[in-house]
Amino acid sequence: MKMVITQNALNEKGGAERVILKIAQRYDAKIYTLSYNKEGTFEDFKSLDVELLGKRLPLLDTLPSRVSNAVNYGYKFFTAKIPEEYDAINAHMSPSEWIRNRNPRVLWYCHTPPRELYDLKNVAVRKRSAKEQMLYNTLSVVYKSTEMRMLKYIEGIACNSEITKERLRKYLDVQNATVINPAIDAKKFYNGGDEKYFLYPSRISAQKRQDYVIEAFERFVKASKLTNYKLVLAGSLTRGYKDFMDYYEKLKAMNVRNVVFKLNPSDETLSELYAKSTAVLFSPINEDYGIVPLEGMASYKPVISVNEGGPKETILNNRTGFLVGSPDQMAAKMKFVAEHPVIAAKMGREGRRRVEDHYSWNTFFKKFDALAKAVAKSSA
Repeated sequence: MKMVITQNALNEKGGAERVILKIAQRYDAKIYTLSYNKEGTFEDFKSLDVELLGKRLPLLDTLPSRVSNAVNYGYKFFTAKIPEEYDAINAHMSPSEWIRNRNPRVLWYCHTPPRELYDLKNVAVRKRSAKEQMLYNTLSVVYKSTEMRMLKYIEGIACNSEITKERLRKYLDVQNATVINPAIDAKKFYNGGDEKYFLYPSRISAQKRQDYVIEAFERFVKASKLTNYKLVLAGSLTRGYKDFMDYYEKLKAMNVRNVVFKLNPSDETLSELYAKSTAVLFSPINEDYGIVPLEGMASYKPVISVNEGGPKETILNNRTGFLVGSPDQMAAKMKFVAEHPVIAAKMGREGRRRVEDHYSWNTFFKKFDALAKAVAKSSA
């Protein structure tokens, strides 16, 4: 099957980028995107056919960055015509699915509807100036009306989790999305012992809520008196983008002892950080899915996560990790894991088995391939 992939940006090492990479490798697919940072995302993209979908619209730099990106992405995908022959187009982060306006046979793999327009709207608006709020509200209306129009024609819709499926139903009235959980390569993860630190690997962002785990760590040390433990925060930091940089400075200003930042780690470094941790922490706001819990379990580590979003689907509470409702509860489970290494090791082994049994790429592609074939056979 000849497949084309559309994605608004390839600039980071996140769960969405990993899924796109795996699909592109399997189908030898050409990728159309609007922003591509070869050094910021996965190295393996360099061996694939990645093409920028036209030049950036003029005058956009006079607008706030998030607004200008949204306008550019929407316009480019809505007006683009794919030049080569193909059997199916696989769209990813919104609004790349707008490629359907001029191109048939689209399978949209939805990682989440744009959260700033839906469940995180109040948070997003509150941070903006009056001018930005006016632009935001106008673009929201345009986005939502265009999205509803596109959904009438898109031939197939898949998503990464049950929570994303519920968002599609609630906000976009999509009733027929197929859940296909992303997977990981378990063989890349291993158990390297316990070097007395807790790991939270995720992009530095207020949505990922690193301040939550810093608070939990501070309370863990106070309650346990285990002052030799560290908290390692490992993830990408988008420098030059004010919101991310402001949040990074906020985290550093918390000034909690033994909190270590490992910014933009390589895949090898990240695997080693997982391998030698005591346990893996996870605290984003209602995460769409979450690759981190899978990678933590694949590394034979208990995963202590907020009881929200995708982790509720992947973590078996009290068996492969813990689901908690506050920094105090997270601190208590950190203390438990540190003081009960035999139980922690048992949880880690069960987590590893769970990943191997349920979250392999073979499992992912059994569903994805079938849906892609059905879309390819659909009429224009």
